[in-house]
Amino acid sequence: MSTVSPTRPSATPPAILAVGIVVGLVILIICFGASVAFGVADITPIEIYQALLNPDGSTEHLIIRTVRLPRSITALLVGAAVSVAGAIMQGLTRNPLADPGILGINAGAAFAVVGSVFLLNMSSLGAYAGSALLGATISAVAVYGLGSLGRGGLTPLNLTIAGAAFTALISSLTTAILILSQRTLDEIRFWLAGSVAGRNLDLVVQILPYLTVGLLLGFALGKQLTTLGLGDSVAKGLGQNTVLVKVSAAISVVLLAGGSVAIAGPIGFLGLIVPHFVRFWAGADYRWILPYSALLGAILLLVADIGARLVIQPQELPVGIVMPLLGAPFFIYLIRSQVRY
Repeated sequence: MSTVSPTRPSATPPAILAVGIVVGLVILIICFGASVAFGVADITPIEIYQALLNPDGSTEHLIIRTVRLPRSITALLVGAAVSVAGAIMQGLTRNPLADPGILGINAGAAFAVVGSVFLLNMSSLGAYAGSALLGATISAVAVYGLGSLGRGGLTPLNLTIAGAAFTALISSLTTAILILSQRTLDEIRFWLAGSVAGRNLDLVVQILPYLTVGLLLGFALGKQLTTLGLGDSVAKGLGQNTVLVKVSAAISVVLLAGGSVAIAGPIGFLGLIVPHFVRFWAGADYRWILPYSALLGAILLLVADIGARLVIQPQELPVGIVMPLLGAPFFIYLIRSQVRY
């Protein structure tokens, strides 16, 4: 039987937490500006300013408006969405290892997209959204059901094992399709690695409603998730409709994870590590955990993407390859420190 180390209550006064949100927004703006400014081509701050406010069609202005700006917006949105999805999953399941990647949601969304490309000849990133959301939904239901079948019911350990097994199965099927179909591999291999490069504003606008609804719904559930963390019986005793809260939280996770995979491919570990760092500062109150997760996740993905494009210039790495370098050691630490048998 597994037990999970409790999360400490917040000792940080609300006024300080509010100031932290403002500081986080300032840091986010700085990182966003750096993401727009840094790249293979050297573009001065004055040219960036002119490209945003008074474009003249020059090469530098086109790079800013059609390459770097959409990329930076995508990194900001995906970082916030994946991190909030991870925080909601950890609160909903009371599982410190919960994450859209570890619990198979990313793998299911990716498999749905690969299957759609293979069977239906989908060829645009915009067409991936519906498939990714459907795959994320089916995956969430499947992993939750498999975890419930284990000994002792839906424990954090059972849920993690079910997610790992489901991820291995779906990833194998995805690999099989890519081996059988060179066309499918050629079309989406860069997307499968997890990347925010090459996205345009039209695609961002198409996915934005899913992410916006998911974020707003998640933020609205902050108080309920905090109460649910005390246990279902306590939450019910306080008058909470636990079924409605869980269903609403699941919808939020599917919208956030599915929308993120649709626009950027599967980016793992971000939703795992960010909420844990946030809890060191914000404690156990999800009214603070969720907005802080959104800020830190956006900052972290922006910084990771800047590093991915600069480390091996003039080539660049997909940011989905960079995140496991940070997340895998932290995942091992969590297993050793928070889950005991």
